[in-house]
Amino acid sequence: MWDRKELKKRAKEVLRTSYWKAFLVSFILAFFGGSVSPPNFNFGSSGSTRDFEWMGGDIEWAILGPILAIIIVVFIVIFLLAIAFRIFLGFPFEAGSMRYFKGSAEREVNLNHLMYAFNKQRYLDIVKTMLWRAFLTFLWSLLLVIPGIIKSYSYSQVPFILADNPNIGYRRAVDLSRQMTKGHKFNIFVIDLSFLGWILLGTLALFVGVLFVLPYINATKAELYMALRQEALDKGFTNEEELRLNQTPVF
Repeated sequence: MWDRKELKKRAKEVLRTSYWKAFLVSFILAFFGGSVSPPNFNFGSSGSTRDFEWMGGDIEWAILGPILAIIIVVFIVIFLLAIAFRIFLGFPFEAGSMRYFKGSAEREVNLNHLMYAFNKQRYLDIVKTMLWRAFLTFLWSLLLVIPGIIKSYSYSQVPFILADNPNIGYRRAVDLSRQMTKGHKFNIFVIDLSFLGWILLGTLALFVGVLFVLPYINATKAELYMALRQEALDKGFTNEEELRLNQTPVF
């Protein structure tokens, strides 16, 4: 059984010699890895023309109608572009960033890992798997917030699994992450809570300070994956061949 304090201790040891590289990767991950949510088109509780009677009624609607339509179209276009940005750039960079931090946990600090997903043999499989993970999390979130949060922890190891084997298959990656986190979700939640003080402290510096905490968080999450992966290997949930642990690293 892994220990939270031990994971954070190992993360600090890794960062002592590679903090600024980890900072760069974390900054890029934060830039490309933000969540996307639909804009709220709330124009008021009443759609009656009485709201516009003081402007002249139907004449004003003839002017405002096209303007509102343009605004809605612009919001939709921006929303779709944000989704495309997240899917086609954010997802690959997230997998590459996790490969970097996983490599750092294995004492292989190499920034080339950041571009790991941008390879024709990996890219589509990584995007498809990450999109499937996001879709499943979204569906569970529709049931209320709590189920969505629980499932987000259940699927949290998918980017790391892809960092080991990007071609493992979208269903298998999600299923393996679920097996790896079974019985550990609350403890993983506690790890997140343990960084809350650092995050609150970082927000005091106009949120800029949070960026300096991200390498510590990501390095700890990588150490967590290493522990969960070893447990999965020991329990027979997966094997070294499936995770390509014996293969020569390819960039």
